[in-house]
Amino acid sequence: MNAAPVIDLQRLKSADPDTIRAMREGLSGLGLVYVSNHGVDLERVRRLYDAFCEVLERPEAEKATWGGADIWYQRGWTPPNTEQAVVADGQPDFKECFFATPTSPDPDCERWFPQLFAKNVWPADAPHFRSELLCVGVAVHEVGLDLLRGCARSLELPQHAFTKLVEGAANLTRLLRYLPLTEEQIESDLLWGEEHTDFNLLTLLPGGAFFHDGQRTTERPGGCGLRLRTRPTAEHPLGEQVAGRPPPGCLVAQVGQQLEILTGGEFVATPHEITPPNKPGWSRCSLAHFVHVHPLRRLFPLMPFHASADEYAPPVLASTYAVKTLVDIGLAPSEALNALGYRHYARLEDIRRVERKNG
Repeated sequence: MNAAPVIDLQRLKSADPDTIRAMREGLSGLGLVYVSNHGVDLERVRRLYDAFCEVLERPEAEKATWGGADIWYQRGWTPPNTEQAVVADGQPDFKECFFATPTSPDPDCERWFPQLFAKNVWPADAPHFRSELLCVGVAVHEVGLDLLRGCARSLELPQHAFTKLVEGAANLTRLLRYLPLTEEQIESDLLWGEEHTDFNLLTLLPGGAFFHDGQRTTERPGGCGLRLRTRPTAEHPLGEQVAGRPPPGCLVAQVGQQLEILTGGEFVATPHEITPPNKPGWSRCSLAHFVHVHPLRRLFPLMPFHASADEYAPPVLASTYAVKTLVDIGLAPSEALNALGYRHYARLEDIRRVERKNG
C-alpha cells in the first residue's frame, strides 16, 4: 500500500466504521495517515516558525545556554550536526532544533530521569515564542490523543489502551530548522535528515514552511520533501521509497517504534528521510510533536499480539529504550547506559577494603 489515507478526525472521534477501517489500513500499510478536520490553526503554526527564526538569529553563545549536553539536548536548543538520526553509518542531520514539553510530566520521573524530564528552558525576552510554542504543542498533542483512541478502536482494543500509557510521559514538541545548502553540498547528495524511524509512540507533523533569503515564502523549491519506505514485499524485498506529501491543510500522523512494539508489528514504524531542495539557499522550518510512552511502562506486544512476541522480546521499560536510543543517535553519552543496571558495586568494594585493612 503506497498511498496514505486521509482520516477525518471528527469522523474518527464519532467511531465512523469506514474511517476506523482506513486508520488501521494506513498504519498497518505505510505506517502513516494524513489527518483532516483536526482543528489545529496552521496559520498560527506558520507564525510560530517566524518567531523561531527570530530567536535563532541570536548569538550562538546565547543559544548554547538553552539546554545542552548535560540534559542530552532534550530541552532547548540543539546545535547543527549534533544528532545522528540513524545508526547505520549515517551522517549527522543538517538541522538545528528547539525542544519543549507542553504537557504535565510525572513529578517522580523528574527526579528519576532528570535528562528525559528536564525543565523547559527558554530564550530570555521571548514570551511570544514561549507561549506560541506551548499553545501549538498542546493543540497538536490533543490530536495525537484522539488518534491513539482511534488506533485502539481500529485494533478492537479498549478505547484508552494507548492513551493511558502516555499519561505523565515526556511528550515533546520539537521545532526544526533545516539549513540552506551550498551548490557543493547539493552535488554531494547531502540530506536534511537521513533515513530513520522515530522511537516514540506517535509523531504528529502539522506541515512546514520554506524560507528564502530569510523570508517565509509560499513558493516550494523542487527536489525536496518527505520520503517514506514501504514494507518489504516479494516484488520489493527492501521496500519502495515513495513521496509522503499530505493534501493541503492535513497533518501527518506517523507510527513510532513504541507503537510498532506494542502492536507486535501490526502497525509499522516507517523509515523516512528528508530531502533538501535542488537549489542552494533554501531553508525550511517544521514542527514535530512526539507522543511518548510513560518511562515506567513496559514495551512488549499487548496480549492480542503475543503471537509476535518473540520478534520484540525481551520486554523493556520505555525509559531504558529511550536512553539506549539517545545514546545510539549521539545525544546522550555512552556512560548513560551505566545507570540502567546495578550501581552499588562500590558498597561491596568498601566492605572488602575495610576487611583487608583490619586483616
